[in-house]
Amino acid sequence: MADTPKKTGGQAPDLAQQVGVKARRKINARRGAAPGVWFGLGMMGLVGWSVVAPTLLGAALGIWLDDRHPGAHSWTLALLVAGLVLGCVNAWHWVAKEDRAMHENSEDKEDSDESHDS
Repeated sequence: MADTPKKTGGQAPDLAQQVGVKARRKINARRGAAPGVWFGLGMMGLVGWSVVAPTLLGAALGIWLDDRHPGAHSWTLALLVAGLVLGCVNAWHWVAKEDRAMHENSEDKEDSDESHDS
């Protein structure tokens, strides 16, 4: 019995090459997998909370300010709207960042597919 396998003119790839090819296929399959339903629901929840949290904090601060420093205008309404605007900007930023990341991943996948084809 020989310790090293014999190669027959480069026709049969050795074990390390076979493992490498299978690992690359697995990595490419994971990258190319479309996000599932749970990912979408999680993203909706994240975007929702990024809007709701500043809105509620603004309303709570407004109520506190109205109790401490009453005036002609409602602090609650002003800070509620400010929190809502801040939350919407935050959500927009988050979604744009995720969209850029998804497009970069798809471009990287296309580039790697083209380099493997040639």
